[in-house]
Amino acid sequence: MSASPPNAVVIGASGGIGRALVAGLVGRGTYGSVFALSRSGTVEAGPAAVGPIDLTDEASVRIAAERVARHGPVGLVLVATGLLHGPGVAPEKAIRTLDPAAMAAVFAVNAIGPALAAKHFLPLMPRAGRSVFAALSARVGSISDNRLGGWYAYRASKAALNQILRTLAIEARRTHPDAIVAGLHPGTVTTALSEPFRPDPNTPGLFTPETSAAHLLRVIEGLGPEDTGGVFAWDGRRVTA
Repeated sequence: MSASPPNAVVIGASGGIGRALVAGLVGRGTYGSVFALSRSGTVEAGPAAVGPIDLTDEASVRIAAERVARHGPVGLVLVATGLLHGPGVAPEKAIRTLDPAAMAAVFAVNAIGPALAAKHFLPLMPRAGRSVFAALSARVGSISDNRLGGWYAYRASKAALNQILRTLAIEARRTHPDAIVAGLHPGTVTTALSEPFRPDPNTPGLFTPETSAAHLLRVIEGLGPEDTGGVFAWDGRRVTA
């Protein structure tokens, strides 16, 4: 009698990419159950199991992980949350416009939140056998590729996320030697996050959430142990640090 396949978790399932990732995972049928977690906990996710999570509240993250743990081991965790703009938050064009409260809010969602998810969900992954912890990063988090400047909080928070993922990969290798930790750059996607900043709709490389999610799931499927700690774009190419 074969063991049941591990479960998958998508955090940020109410966003455009998050919903598409949930649908893509359900359609593949690779995992036992797919958990669609979001701040509202009410996202329409078809046969996926929905639940609440707030990455800015560690108690909420811990409770969500405990609920998922009751259903068996987790083979995939995808953190699909992100904050670029919103009430009181806007990408900075110059250092004089930097607001510490807005910067703290961006870091709370883009860097600290995924770290808390790793803290509470990595223990749910099997200690032997392939598993993946991945979070949406961004090419603008690359320090060496920064040629335009601006966007201090968002760039820095994604660079911090990339360092967190790299550090997590090193630690996870000791307890979960087959686990893969990675950042994912989804490309420019037609979601609310990118709407004020994306190019003309006919520009090459502009994706729907469904297309981006399909690319990302293919990238995840192709990752090997040698890739852990890296950041990869939607086309599978490694993003420089």
